[in-house]
Amino acid sequence: MILTATILIAAAILEVGGDALIRLGLHGSSGWIVAGAVALTAYGLIVNQGRLDFGRLMGVYIAVFFVVSQIIAIAIFDQAPARTTIIGGAFVVMGGIVMMI
Repeated sequence: MILTATILIAAAILEVGGDALIRLGLHGSSGWIVAGAVALTAYGLIVNQGRLDFGRLMGVYIAVFFVVSQIIAIAIFDQAPARTTIIGGAFVVMGGIVMMI
């Protein structure tokens, strides 16, 4: 379970980070776009290596993705989530926890 959680967190960091790098590249250096593409490819390879049920894996991953995306939005883009985003995200995270059980 710890290995799976670590893999999902790494995958979320790569996916959200890759998207963030591409966003930075659209408004700056094209080198960020290449770095984003590499990160997104690495994400795809990592998340599909496991032997878990794909639907369950993606369901839990969505919860991890949500948390990581909010952290990156705050840290890189200085965008705090709205109250409705936090409330909706709490439901997403609760759903991910239920799927892990």
